[in-house]
Amino acid sequence: MEVEFDRDTCIGMFQCVVEWDAFEKDEDAGKAVLAESEEVEEDLFRREIPDDAELDAKFAARTCPVDAIVVYDDDGEQIIP
Repeated sequence: MEVEFDRDTCIGMFQCVVEWDAFEKDEDAGKAVLAESEEVEEDLFRREIPDDAELDAKFAARTCPVDAIVVYDDDGEQIIP
């Protein structure tokens, strides 16, 4: 599974930080940061989801009030949101 994070869309509610420790607060910018990710486009970050973190990643995506987090299954199909 992979997760994609649109930092430009993020409004800094930090619900994702509570749900999955791969997200961290950037208080100065007022936005979250997806640790160990690669910037694939400007302000768009992707990373693999470890098997033991799949549930946490899904909860992080579901709690984002602006859908800045997208989860893809192993076939590349979007499953959340």
